[in-house]
Amino acid sequence: MRLLPCSSAPPPGAPPPRLSLIVPLYNCLGLTTAMLASLHATLPPGISAELLLVDDGSTDGTPAWLEEIAARPPAGWLPLRILVNERNRGFAVSNNRAAALARGELLLLLNNDLVLLPGWLDPLLAAHRRLGARAGLVGNVQLDAATGAVDHAGLELTLSGKPVHTRVLPPERAGSAGVGIVPAVTGACVLLSRALWEELGGFDEGYVNGGEDIDLGYRARAAGRVNAVARHSVVRHHVSSSPGRKARDEHNSRRLALRWREQLLADSLEPWCRAHLAEAWVRPDQQEYLVTLRTAAFLAGLRRTPPPEAPLRVTRAMRREFARWDELCGQSA
Repeated sequence: MRLLPCSSAPPPGAPPPRLSLIVPLYNCLGLTTAMLASLHATLPPGISAELLLVDDGSTDGTPAWLEEIAARPPAGWLPLRILVNERNRGFAVSNNRAAALARGELLLLLNNDLVLLPGWLDPLLAAHRRLGARAGLVGNVQLDAATGAVDHAGLELTLSGKPVHTRVLPPERAGSAGVGIVPAVTGACVLLSRALWEELGGFDEGYVNGGEDIDLGYRARAAGRVNAVARHSVVRHHVSSSPGRKARDEHNSRRLALRWREQLLADSLEPWCRAHLAEAWVRPDQQEYLVTLRTAAFLAGLRRTPPPEAPLRVTRAMRREFARWDELCGQSA
């Protein structure tokens, strides 16, 4: 890794900013320049922040463009530092390297394929402030840039214990101030304190372009923190635009499931109960009558635990996933 000499880098001894914005880059120069234009157009006036760009072995025009802006940063840009990886190292390594140089009290990790909309930042900061000492990772609502549909409003668990994006905005509860508690959030746009990042040790570099954000969220929860979505913060996202973004998805999913099997199972129980009750409403089954009754009581808060069938059936589904991974990845669980 090397640090490009940059004319707008903070001078030695300058007071640290409140916020460090970290943007890894891998090709897609057109998306990068559009994202950074939207960033600087939507930042609140007078914000105390710095910008760290990390080139992860780009092979398009990105390296030459970075040399140019290092020498002549565009007018109105934040204080800037530019890191260049010696080769393509992936999302986790790039963020870890930049975070090690960050000076802000808060870290804001941003993908280079976002389109940042007016008013996106203040709700993120407000949600983190509202959670106080409990704050873990705070994400936001992300719309698919191509369709405008909700692509991310937090993460939830499938009936087989796999994390997926929530793609429906739930109704806000009274007193929530637009803050929804979730198991985890995507790392495409996420805010957390630098102190928590350092406490957790940053991203696990064993994940390759996937799963490291969910793993970090689960580690934050294990440390007693709360992950949340700031539902009034909305951005657009060119989903999975980086080359090779999905190449290691199955290996990453297996690694995550091995590490967090019990927690993923626990987080799957309520979704299983909701799905079971919805199915029973449409297609009642007399043999499942007691299961349905216990499920309804659990969801209504009249029963403290889900029916025993819920963990049994989720566990069975998870075992099928592990068997599939064993065959696919050539490894045993």
